[in-house]
Amino acid sequence: MIKWPRSKAQTPKPRLPDGVRIYAISDIHGCANLLQQMFTVIDKDLTTIGSMRPIHVFLGDYIDRGPDSCRTVELLIERGRKHESVFLKGNHEEFLLDVLKDPAQFDQWKQFGGLQTLTSYGLKPSLNPSAAEQAELIQELSARIPLHQHRFFEGLRARFVCGDFFFVHAGVRPGVPLARQQEHDLLWIRDEFLRSEAQFGKYVVHGHTPVQEPDIRPNRVNIDTGAYATGNLTLLTIQGHSLLAL
Repeated sequence: MIKWPRSKAQTPKPRLPDGVRIYAISDIHGCANLLQQMFTVIDKDLTTIGSMRPIHVFLGDYIDRGPDSCRTVELLIERGRKHESVFLKGNHEEFLLDVLKDPAQFDQWKQFGGLQTLTSYGLKPSLNPSAAEQAELIQELSARIPLHQHRFFEGLRARFVCGDFFFVHAGVRPGVPLARQQEHDLLWIRDEFLRSEAQFGKYVVHGHTPVQEPDIRPNRVNIDTGAYATGNLTLLTIQGHSLLAL
């Protein structure tokens, strides 16, 4: 069980509505095997919760960097068919959608781990593809992404609220009401959010910035433990006002 840190204002602990249990995972980055292991853990836990309502919440960055983005997306879609699930958009999904529309962004996407995503869909890009090859690769990638995966990427949400918790990929801009947050900040923000000790109106559960272990603060918790680099994919379970990270 994670212990809540002391806050200067001693604000009440956030809590979920009664009868709800949330399973939250962030920044899978193509680590399909680790995701499957977490599903095994969740399935075992589901046998113990009785009549409670379980909700799976995935915080984005399903693709790039890791070895199997395509299979990761398939596992998520299959999971969503069998369990109540919320799929949020990460900056990597946003970048994929952008590069599919504009192959000129290929070089920047490559720096984000895009070559690994291309490989997972059966393509074999060279290390330094020409502009013509880049356009051809993106056209072929779009053709190889199944229609149900295109729909998955297009249908991703920017935020999810449940009880006192606000789930998002990267964070929120301090000083801006949650209802007025800009999607770019929700997907990309780092320093301004991470340095802030302000209360945001809800308790923020996020990923995006890798940490060695789940980082719980009085106003937020970061569960991105750098799965593609560390082999550690964190599962956060929330029930009432209790948090448990595995």
